[in-house]
This record gives sequence, structure tokens and C-alpha cells, in this order.
Amino acid sequence: MLSASDFSPVRLEDRPRFVSHYHQFPQVHSDNTFSNMICWNPYAHYRYAAYRDTILISSTIEGKTSFRPPVGPRDPEILADLLELCVHRGDEAPLSLIDETQRAWILSEYPDLPLYPDRDYFEYVYRTEDLATLPGKNYLSIRRHLNRFRNNCKPVVEPLDSQNLDEVTDFLIEWCEWKNCESEPFLGHEKEALLYAISHMAELGLGGLLIRVVGKVGAISLFEPLNEETLVVHFEKGLPDCEGIYKAINAETASSVQGKFCFINRESDMGVPGLREAKTRYHPHHMVEVWYAIRDDLERFL
Repeated sequence: MLSASDFSPVRLEDRPRFVSHYHQFPQVHSDNTFSNMICWNPYAHYRYAAYRDTILISSTIEGKTSFRPPVGPRDPEILADLLELCVHRGDEAPLSLIDETQRAWILSEYPDLPLYPDRDYFEYVYRTEDLATLPGKNYLSIRRHLNRFRNNCKPVVEPLDSQNLDEVTDFLIEWCEWKNCESEPFLGHEKEALLYAISHMAELGLGGLLIRVVGKVGAISLFEPLNEETLVVHFEKGLPDCEGIYKAINAETASSVQGKFCFINRESDMGVPGLREAKTRYHPHHMVEVWYAIRDDLERFL
């Protein structure tokens, strides 16, 4: 019987286990990626259980715990155990980030269980070629802004690596001052997640890119393979000194992996209206939809 004591904190040394398991069971949503969990651990307190041939994941944010569906072979007993744990250990929405395949399986076992779409955490997936080349009328305005940036700012693009990490750290400090991270707790957590990511790039298998403007780092992106056909961009940050730099780092990141990945997952908008508008403007190829279950509904099945 699965219990809370089976779960342990996610640690850096656990990465080989996750890499091996996700090779067998590829992920489509970024939240379960090892890099996401380890970088955001101080905020989300990720834990996992290696239970039989399955990995189960939980997170606890501001005292509220939620679990993810099992990652592994479909085992009705493990699913039943997890739902029991959700009811007794989870918050009001104790089962979350259920992707489309997992939803189909859960409903095959529990046909009458309501599952609710979690739009704020739908992830935007684009054709790499579209982001790299910005073709046709749909991208005309973006192309104009990007060309203006390139003409006015004379950017230089280079890999983010051990040779420029100190400069990137200085960039993040400046970015946080601009964003006033001290008064926005979530941005403070994001800064710490970013600093962890850039200081552990090799261990996490992350790639990165930066843009310099007048010799100074003005934008960065950090990314990794999500599955065989999809790259996920975990972080993308820019300073306001030269208009259009976010469009530039987006396009340059896509160009750097064009031919290697068919798609780029640029994660969710978290319900932020401006972010939703910006992500929609790039015309996603598809969305990674996710659902959640609430405790009151789960209790009726136990």
C-alpha cells in the first residue's frame, strides 16, 4: 500500500533515475522534468516515490500538497493507492497536471470521476520552423519588430556556457532589480531557480543561449530536450534596454535547434493575461492540455 512515507525529496543525485525512467515513459508537460523540479525545489518542495516500476511525484506549495498521476506502466492498484493518498494527504485539488493520455487511462478506470481542465497550466507548443523563420502574414508584425531590433541594437548571439556564467549572474541580478524581485516573492523564487540552473547546467543537461547588446548580456534562454521531438524552454529573460530583445532570443533559440527538434514547448502562461496574449500571438501548433481532480469528487470513489 502506497503511503506518504514512500516519498523522498528530489535531489540532484536522483537525476539518473529520472532520465532512465523518462526515456521509457516520455513526458509531454514540463512540470515533471527533473530540471524543473530540482531548480524550483525550494519553492515547490518536490518529492517522489519509486514504487514498483512507477514513479510518483508530489509538490507542496505554500503548505498545499498535490500529486501527479503515476509515470510508468498502467497499474490500477497503484492508481487506486494514489487516489487514496490524494484524499488523505492532498489539498482541495490533490491530483493535478493530468495530461491527455493519463486522463484517458484514469477515466477508463473511473468513468464517472470529474476531471477539470486547468487552462492556466496548458503548455504552448510551436513548430520550431515557425519560431525560427516567422513565415507568412501571421508573423509580419513580429518580423518587423525583430528586424528593427537587429538594425538598431546590433546583437551578438553566443552559447550560454562556463565562459560567461559570471556575466549571466550579473545579468540576472540586474533583471531582478528591474523587476523588483524583493517585493514580488514569486520572482524571487524564479531568480533562485535560474541561478541554480545556470550553476548546474552540465549536471542537468541544459543548453543555453544569450544575446549581447553593445557587449553586455541583454537576454538569455535555458532549454533541454523534453522528448525525442520536442525541446522545452524553461527560462527566457531579457532587459528592456533594447526593444524587441525578447522576440530576438525566442527566434535565435529556435534557429539554434532547427533540424534537431520538430517542436518547442514554451511552457504555460500561468493565467497571466499579458503572457497569454504574447504566447498566443506566436500561433502555437498545439497545446499540452492538463486536468485536475478535486478531493470531494475523489472521496466518492473510495
